[in-house]
Amino acid sequence: MAVDVSSEIVINAPAPRVAAYAGDPSNAPAWYVNIQTVEWLTPPPVTVGSRMKFVAHFLGRRLAYTYEVVEFVPGERLVMRTAQGPFPMETTYTWQPHGDDATRMTLRNRGEPSGFASLGAPMMAAAMRRANAKDLATLKRLIETSQ
Repeated sequence: MAVDVSSEIVINAPAPRVAAYAGDPSNAPAWYVNIQTVEWLTPPPVTVGSRMKFVAHFLGRRLAYTYEVVEFVPGERLVMRTAQGPFPMETTYTWQPHGDDATRMTLRNRGEPSGFASLGAPMMAAAMRRANAKDLATLKRLIETSQ
């Protein structure tokens, strides 16, 4: 069973500002509740082919995985993919202007768990949905209070 979770939020800041912050993997531990560290394996900034090692905790497990940027349109879209472990995943961020001075950000995680991980796909999707909502709320607070 595939997992495909999409969440969105409106952030009261211009799209270039939101994209610059959210699209920099170095900032991920500040707004993702489950991500503990990010280590660049290629020199920053983000570009197609950039690789970063993430260490996270999710559903009581420590996860270490490497994301590769497979698509990047500055200020509009960022797609990262990993093929490692029992749950290969793709994460997509999109940023769209919303009104005069706000941004609609979408966070989408999708993947195809294999083996034992596939048994928990529905629970995993629900946990991802809850975590994404918290993460986007934290991102909104961080960006809006730093204006």
